[in-house]
Parts: sequence; C-alpha cells; structure tokens
Amino acid sequence: MSGYCDSAPGHPVHGPYHDSEYGFPQSGEAELFERLVLEINQAGLSWETILRKRDGFRQAYSGFDVDKVARYGEKERARLLADAGIVRNRLKVEAAIHNAQVIRDLRQSHGGFLAWLEAHHPLSKAEWVKLFKKTFRFTGGEITGEFLMSLGYLPGAHRQDCPAFKRAAKQKPAWMRT
Repeated sequence: MSGYCDSAPGHPVHGPYHDSEYGFPQSGEAELFERLVLEINQAGLSWETILRKRDGFRQAYSGFDVDKVARYGEKERARLLADAGIVRNRLKVEAAIHNAQVIRDLRQSHGGFLAWLEAHHPLSKAEWVKLFKKTFRFTGGEITGEFLMSLGYLPGAHRQDCPAFKRAAKQKPAWMRT
C-alpha cells in the first residue's frame, strides 16, 4: 500500500482515514459492520467516492446498527435503492442486509463479529477469502483482503516508515500478534 502512504497524507478525504483508521484495529460491532459495508460498496468504484458517501451510508443504514439493518424489509430496500447518498446497487444492498443477519447470528455461535474474527485468526488471505465467501455475501478476494487489512488482520496497510504504521502498531493489530 505504499502508494496510499505517499498520496493519502494531507489529502482532504483520504488523509484522515489513512492517518487514523486504515490498518487500525476496531472492536465495535457497528464499526466492523460499517467497514464491511463500505468495502463491499467500493467494488468497482474509487475509495474516495465511498469516503465521500460515508455519512450517507451511516444515515441510510441506521448508524450501522446490525439489529436494525438485519430487520430491513422491502420498504427499507426500496428506500436504500432510491437514496442518492449511497451506492444504489441491488446486490450490494441485499448483501448488507444479509450480512447484518449473519453478524447478528455470530453473537449466538461465537459471541459476536469480533469474537468470530479472533476465533479464526490467524489465517492466510486465501483461507480468509474462502471463509468469508462461505459466510457472507459479496465478499470476494479483493473485498475480503481490504476489509481484513483495514482492520489489522492482514499486514500491508502501511509502509513501515509511514507514521500511521507506527500509530497502528501501538494498538497491536492482529497480524502483529501472530
């Protein structure tokens, strides 16, 4: 990701994400769900587009409250598909709702999304991709890899000489614990 470390710092949109979120561990269910939804929606688009629409996603998906999104029905699907503040793609909308239901169910089987991630760590990227494809919708290799790298489960978010690398390392991301 050296290109991101070269171009993002100081950028009005990419800078704050690069400097304080990308590669940094997250533990809250809403934050993990948000990152998954954003990564899925980025497919075929620029990350800047997604970051610019982030507030729209947050509002459209009930603050990424898993329980609320898991209960979305046809009325909410239609609302999302008409919302210009997000990516209006039926497959991505359906994936977000389905994945919220999966995350809700992970509470019963593992104690939550974070506990599920921790229970499977460490895996290779290929093993993670296989697991995500089996568990979630719309999670191919690139989406899964970026999701896990963005949360510190896979290395590579920052160059070692990047100041953000040093800040993320202080939080002991999962890839550093293996």
